[in-house]
Amino acid sequence: MSSSTERSRASTPASTSENPWPVRTVARKIADWIHRLGAVWVEGQVTQISARPGTQTSFLTLRDPAADVSMTVTCPARLLRSIEPPLRDGASVVVHARPTFFLGRGTLSLRADEIRPVGIGELLARIERLRKLLAAEGLFAPERKRPLPFLPKGVGLITGRASAAEHDVLVNAQARWPAVKIRVLNTAVQGARAVPQIVRALSTLDADPDIDVIVIARGGGSVEDLLPFSDETLCRAVASAGTPVVSAIGHEPDSPLLDLVADRRCSTPTDAGKTVVPDVVEETARIHQLRDRARRALHGWVDTQCRLLDQIRSRPSLADPFGPIERRAAEIETHVERGRRAILTTLTHEQSALASARARLAALGPSATLERGYAVVQYTDDAGELRVLRSVTEVGDGAPLRVRLADGAVHAVVREPEP
Repeated sequence: MSSSTERSRASTPASTSENPWPVRTVARKIADWIHRLGAVWVEGQVTQISARPGTQTSFLTLRDPAADVSMTVTCPARLLRSIEPPLRDGASVVVHARPTFFLGRGTLSLRADEIRPVGIGELLARIERLRKLLAAEGLFAPERKRPLPFLPKGVGLITGRASAAEHDVLVNAQARWPAVKIRVLNTAVQGARAVPQIVRALSTLDADPDIDVIVIARGGGSVEDLLPFSDETLCRAVASAGTPVVSAIGHEPDSPLLDLVADRRCSTPTDAGKTVVPDVVEETARIHQLRDRARRALHGWVDTQCRLLDQIRSRPSLADPFGPIERRAAEIETHVERGRRAILTTLTHEQSALASARARLAALGPSATLERGYAVVQYTDDAGELRVLRSVTEVGDGAPLRVRLADGAVHAVVREPEP
C-alpha cells in the first residue's frame, strides 16, 4: 500500500448516516482496491467482438464456458488485428490483462495487453485430461449406463433451431413410429452460450414426467465447434440426469466426451432417430411372426395331447372298462362251479364210504349177530357193573343174569352151572 493511499484513507472519516460518503469517494476507493490486484492471466471464450475501423480501442466479451459469468475486455485495436487467424465468437483464448474500474460509469473491465488463442493441440490435451478425470470417477463405466425404453412415452430433443440434426431425428423417428411424441428444445450448439443453454434444456426435459429418453443432437463440425460437448459441466449434468440420454453429435469419426458419458452413443442424428423408437413395420411383422409361431406351437401341442388321449383311450382298460370285470366274474363263477363240483364229488365219495362202513359195521356189529339167534349174557360184578359172561366159572349158583336178545333183554338166575 502506497503512502499516499494510506494518507487518503486516514484523511477520510468513516461513513455514517449523518456523514455519508459521496459516490466519487466510494468509486475511488473501489478503484484503489481493484487497481491493487495487478495483472492476471484469464482464460475464457470470446464473444461480441467489436473492432470498428478507425478506432484505437477494441472491445470484446470474455465468457466462462462453464458458468454464466462474463467480463468486458478492452485492448488496442492493433493487438486484435495482429492475431492470426482472426478471432471469432466461441474461440478459446488466454488473456493477460489488468482489472480496471472506470470511475465515470462505475464499470469494471479487463485491459488486455496480450491475447493468446488456445490452439487445437492445447484444446485436445485439455479434453484428454478431462477424459481421464471423468473416467477415474467412473462416469464412463458401462454398469452405470441405463437401457433405453422399448417404446418411450415421449422423447426430448435438444438441438439447434431449424438444424439438419433436428430434421434428421424428427423425420426418422416419425417414419419408424408415427405416433411418437417429441418435445424439441432449441439451443445454441456451439459458442459460449451453448453449454448453459443445453444444461438448462436438459434439466427441463429431465423434470418432465412424460419424457422417457433425451436426445442431444448436432451435425458435424470442427473440433472448436464441438468443444461444448466435451465441457465438464455438460458431462456431469448428463451423468446426473435421471432420464436416459442419447448422444448424437457430429459424424462417425467425431467423439466428444458427451458420447462417453451418455447412456447410448449414436453415430449421427439419423441413427439417433432410428434408435430411440422401434420400427412399427418391423414390430408388426415380428408380432405376426410370433403369432404364427404361437399358433403353430399351440396346434402342435394340441395334436400331441390328442394323440396322447387317443393312445390312452385305446388302452383295454379304457376301451372296454367292464370287460376285465366281466372276465374276472366269469373266472370266479368257473372257479366257484369247479369248487362246487369238487365238494359234491367229495361229499358223494365220503357218503359212499360212510354207507359202506355203516354196512360193514352193521354186518359185524352185535345187533346183526343177535338177529341171527345169538344172545349176550351179562352178569353183575362185585362193583355192580354189568359184564359179559364168558365162562361158567365167573358166576355161581343163584347169580342173577341179564340176557340181551335182538329185540330186548330178559333176566335169569343161574341153576346148577355145568362146566
